[in-house]
Amino acid sequence: MSDFRHILAPGRIGACETVNRLVVGPMVANMNPERGLASEQYMRYHEEKAKGGWGLIITEDYRVSEHAGGYPHIAGLYNEEQVESHKRFTDRIHRYDTKIFAQIYHAGRQANSGVNGGVQPVSCSPIPCPWNKEIPRALRADEIEGIVRDFARTALNAKRAGFDGVEIHAAHGYLIHQFLSLHSNKRTDGYGGCHDNRARFLREILAAVRDAVGGDFPMQVRVSAADEADGGRGSFESHRIFRDIEACGADAIHVTFSMYGTRSSLGSVGSFFQPRGYGARYAAEVKKLVNIPVLAAGSIHDPYMADELVERGDADFVTMARMSLCDPHLPEKLKAGRPADIRPCVRCLQGCTASTYQGVPLNCMVNPELGHEFEYDYSPAPVQKKIFVAGGGVAGMEAARAARMKGHAVTLFESESELGGQFVIASYPPFKGDFAPYPGWLRARLDESGVEIRLNTALTPEIVSAEKPDKVIVATGARPALRPHKGTESAKVVRAEDVLCGKADTGLNVLVVGGGMIGSETAAFLGTMCKASVALTTRQADIGGDMEGGIRDDLKDVLNRYFVKVFTRTSLREVTESGAVLVSKRYGPREGEVLTEDWFYPCDTVVTAFGTEAHNPLSEKLIGKCETVTVGDALKARKAIEAVREGFVAGLNA
Repeated sequence: MSDFRHILAPGRIGACETVNRLVVGPMVANMNPERGLASEQYMRYHEEKAKGGWGLIITEDYRVSEHAGGYPHIAGLYNEEQVESHKRFTDRIHRYDTKIFAQIYHAGRQANSGVNGGVQPVSCSPIPCPWNKEIPRALRADEIEGIVRDFARTALNAKRAGFDGVEIHAAHGYLIHQFLSLHSNKRTDGYGGCHDNRARFLREILAAVRDAVGGDFPMQVRVSAADEADGGRGSFESHRIFRDIEACGADAIHVTFSMYGTRSSLGSVGSFFQPRGYGARYAAEVKKLVNIPVLAAGSIHDPYMADELVERGDADFVTMARMSLCDPHLPEKLKAGRPADIRPCVRCLQGCTASTYQGVPLNCMVNPELGHEFEYDYSPAPVQKKIFVAGGGVAGMEAARAARMKGHAVTLFESESELGGQFVIASYPPFKGDFAPYPGWLRARLDESGVEIRLNTALTPEIVSAEKPDKVIVATGARPALRPHKGTESAKVVRAEDVLCGKADTGLNVLVVGGGMIGSETAAFLGTMCKASVALTTRQADIGGDMEGGIRDDLKDVLNRYFVKVFTRTSLREVTESGAVLVSKRYGPREGEVLTEDWFYPCDTVVTAFGTEAHNPLSEKLIGKCETVTVGDALKARKAIEAVREGFVAGLNA
């Protein structure tokens, strides 16, 4: 058992001393809707991390000019008006032992006119970002000089606003990165071509920032060690950049990798498809080349892994971005010797990444409190109630946890022999083992807080009448949807959920019907089981329409790797003794013409995956008996992130 003494030891970046080596990584929060000013939501979101004991917080990317941002509601420090609100922000953080750096950036082509006031994005060359797809305008030399001055002014404003340092964002395909890489830089003037020219923009920014803030104000650089893009910069080529950064007087290098718009499996914000800690190798490489501190990043979610990185000398600090979302109090739990109490990250991307696409405030599937720190009241309820929760999935467990936090007497009823519901089943497909710890974490919190748990017991109107709770929270979840077809009552037909959790065998030749998340993941699961043949059908033009785009792409790679056949625009007509009759659609030669074709697919088993539908056998039966509220999939079958938050809010307001 580690005592985590290496990551809990004090650290130093330039003149900034930190109480430990644990760093909150920069993440777009989208919480500052008014002219880049720091909102109360933004302050409280960061303050919770400071309370939790992080040594250093690196903020989201502060834009260096009005039209430099890539997201609609991010912070800015490019004018005098913005300094005061961010000074209140840093004053609040400094009530604790945490230090805070402002990350400053220009998005370049990784913006679009929709988030930049109708202004066309700019870049070193007129090549569109694969993500935003809007063609940028190539910058003139005099405009480049103006952006250098913008960085210097913003850094000085950060110092005036009370930040402990600045981080210059030269990674992830933003403007500085665009200049550094031959992937995006096709210039033939003094800012393109050879390495020295492509690095000129970064060197000029570093020099201007240092002149503006002085020698004692920490300045570090976040840089991608490799583009992870076809024709892009590799890690060996980046060695000169690392040395340039040190030679220009930077106090630390924050090592990351990739650029937005590359394949998800190569991106810096990895899902459960990527190995844990897969970005740490780049920091170890940089550590051998420079003498200034190095910060490691890249799915380092395990504190034991983080401690080992510092112990081995592979990094001086460890950045845990998404882990700070899941559990803002991670450092204090390590310091108290309670690593098992840390809420786990499942790397689902449902809230942290999806929020940036949607332009909404940052949120998290396993932490329903995130982003709502400024509005939730955790004080004991004025009247202590008797609360029953029907359903032990994650929505019901969060409801029970929150109600108990408010001091209510809580009893949780679950008809099955274990808690977790569909979330447990979700951990069975390939690469999704990260999902299993979350219901386990919830169960431990319920046990330690004194929630009564009745397994193998469905809550009934009779129990409510006999025991008279003050309120019932109905969280009975969803059930597999049914679509009757000829032959589906056959023993050859099984449900995807039963296949995943070991309740049904499939034989060697399998057909999965339904190309949403459940069906696609079940087909991938069967593929990894070395079946003789696995096929997947979907009525749609593509699979996984209900999945996050990057995760869907990675899942497709798994299906291809295990030779799973995918039939699109195809539906089930009939199940027979030897297989299934399918119907495929294709477009005819005349406009609007659709042709259909019936054909036979031989298989041992047909696995149905028609999605889920709300299951609520209780609410109507409790009318007149007790106050009730329905949450999660029992209300409407949706994603887990919505169910978790609804359950928590219902418990908090019980």
